[in-house]
Amino acid sequence: MAETILIVDDSPTMLMSIESILKKIGVQVEKADSGEQALSRLSQGLKARMMITDLNMGKMNGIELIREARKLAHMKFAPILMLTTESQQDKRNEAKAAGATGWIVKPVDPENLVKVVRQLVPGL
Repeated sequence: MAETILIVDDSPTMLMSIESILKKIGVQVEKADSGEQALSRLSQGLKARMMITDLNMGKMNGIELIREARKLAHMKFAPILMLTTESQQDKRNEAKAAGATGWIVKPVDPENLVKVVRQLVPGL
């Protein structure tokens, strides 16, 4: 069975773009258009092998989502990538403190994303 990666972004274009990149390497993709929706799906038992989230979203930003997701047993050690236009070091530090595994700045290079995903999810 294919590994599932949850992608979270309030931009439908970004969701489609990331989904298309990941599907090419045989990944099962689940999408959420807000931190709240992602957290709700994870809380209801969605088993994601990895999560890729945007930083700047509506009510719940990516850092808050990571903080909350890390409280769930099945997400405690899952890799979580922050995918954002932000590149400030303080935001990176805050994300890392919340439990982010890595940080990729948009616009995303498909080859780079695949490389990082394969490093974080061995066997893809």
